[in-house]
Amino acid sequence: MDQAQILRVILALLFILVLLLALAWMARRGGWIRNQHRTANLRVLGSHSLGARCSLTVVQIDDTRLVLGVTPQQITLLHTLPAAPGAPAAVADFAESLGKTLSRS
Repeated sequence: MDQAQILRVILALLFILVLLLALAWMARRGGWIRNQHRTANLRVLGSHSLGARCSLTVVQIDDTRLVLGVTPQQITLLHTLPAAPGAPAAVADFAESLGKTLSRS
């Protein structure tokens, strides 16, 4: 092999490497590849829409429940609640009382 052929092989290998990296980036960016790191102790207990793009969400992490205000720009911690044995019922009660409060306004 002369130098021109070696250079062509190296350039072809570099092109293939760049093409593979670009395809992997596009697949991850496009949502075809998802993160496999899921937290088992994180659960969304409930959510209540406050408008077009705002909501209140109750999330349980280990033994603590968090009331979060969610907007397109940020997530704000509104309140921290200890875990209760009847957590789903507490979330339903929270949603009902929030709905009543909002309907009075």
